[in-house]
Amino acid sequence: MSWSSPSDFFAMGGYGLYVWGAYGVTAACLLIDPILASRRHRHALDETALSAEDEALSWRRAATP
Repeated sequence: MSWSSPSDFFAMGGYGLYVWGAYGVTAACLLIDPILASRRHRHALDETALSAEDEALSWRRAATP
């Protein structure tokens, strides 16, 4: 395709809203995914630490006469 101006380029022959919208959604997903993965990882680590603490406490209680 040949564009005579930047507005023609961004219009993409009438499909600009679809094309740039798809780029926007993709960029948003690529930005949000690592943030959510980090939060899930941190939550899993916290849950593991709490579970280990609970298990240690229950073991100590069971070992105490």
